[in-house]
Amino acid sequence: MSEQRTGTVLVIDDDPTNRLLLRRGLEREGLRVETAADGVEALERLARPGIDLVLLDLLMPRLNGHEVLARMRADSRLRHVPVIVVSGADETAEAVRCIELGADDFLPKPFDPVLLRARIGAGLSRKWLRDVEQDYLEQVGLVVRAAGEVEAGTFEAASLDTVATRDDALGGLARTFQTMAREVRAREQRLERQVGAMRIEIDQARAARRVAEITETDYFADLQRKAASLRSGERGTEST
Repeated sequence: MSEQRTGTVLVIDDDPTNRLLLRRGLEREGLRVETAADGVEALERLARPGIDLVLLDLLMPRLNGHEVLARMRADSRLRHVPVIVVSGADETAEAVRCIELGADDFLPKPFDPVLLRARIGAGLSRKWLRDVEQDYLEQVGLVVRAAGEVEAGTFEAASLDTVATRDDALGGLARTFQTMAREVRAREQRLERQVGAMRIEIDQARAARRVAEITETDYFADLQRKAASLRSGERGTEST
């Protein structure tokens, strides 16, 4: 079971001996194990992320296994967590009821340890495969959203950093979007600089025109003549 070494199993059983035996056996297989003594405690733990598979007893105080299973399948965050029912009720009708409620498997007590390990391995493999598929779909959604942002001119290249690390076609598409966005931004910056330079030139030309308009008036010409006359008078005074 080396492929399960990162899996975390929640054992839900009101019998402390059963919890201890299951914990020891699963930990020997390289799995992380957490336990809950009843359904209420189990749901409190399941409210936090990190559980990959549940081993569920049926007959428990406060909240029995059927109710736990029903609540898990009604919760969008938990409905895809694999559940293996391990129960002393060795009846076909009970197994059918659990499967109908959403259990992935049913093992009667006393269970065969080899069979339990195989069922846990299969359940974890399905969970991990679904996690990979879900992650892929979420990243596809990021790329689709990026396409709309590129069209609207609001795309930020950093929004696809995670997707761009993939070594598949989706990662290649994300990197293409990022390259395109950076090139567009570089062109915009060059254009902004060019427009800024043109604005300076236009402002300078406008100022020159205004100066010319002033200096070409009769009033300004008269001022120049008066100024020249004053300067001439000052030079005459200095010479005497």
